[in-house]
Amino acid sequence: MAQTVKKNGKKVIISVIVLVVLLAAALIAYFAMKPKADAGTKTISITVVDDQKAEKAYTVKTDAQYLRQAMDEAEGLTFSGSTSDFGLVVDTINGLRADYTADKAYWAFYVNGEYCNYGVDQQPVADGDQFKIEYTPAE
Repeated sequence: MAQTVKKNGKKVIISVIVLVVLLAAALIAYFAMKPKADAGTKTISITVVDDQKAEKAYTVKTDAQYLRQAMDEAEGLTFSGSTSDFGLVVDTINGLRADYTADKAYWAFYVNGEYCNYGVDQQPVADGDQFKIEYTPAE
C-alpha cells in the first residue's frame, strides 16, 4: 500500500511539472507572437477622411508605441469613444460621430494601405507608417 501511494505521488508530481512546462511554453509563444512596437523617435502621418470625403492630414513625431498614443500627440486631432475589452472603440473624430446603430457608419482604420488588424490601443506604430482613418458608411 505504501508503495502504491509513492507511485501515485510521483505521478502527481510529474503531472504538475508537465503542466507547468506546458503553461510556460504557451506564455512564451503568446509573447513571441503578439504585435511588436518599435521604440524610439518616429515620424508618422495620420489622414482623417470625413463624411464629405474631405481630408485632414497630421504629421506626428512621436515615441509612441501604439496608435492611440500617437493620436493623442497629433496637434488638432480630437477623438473619443467607449472602452471595451479590446481597448478604445473610436466613434467620434474631430467632432464627427459615426454611430453604427444610428446611421450604419463607422471609422475604418488603415495602416500603409491595409486595414488595421488591431484596435488603436494595440496597433503598433513604426517610423514612416501612414495611417488613414476614414468615415465609412455601411453598404
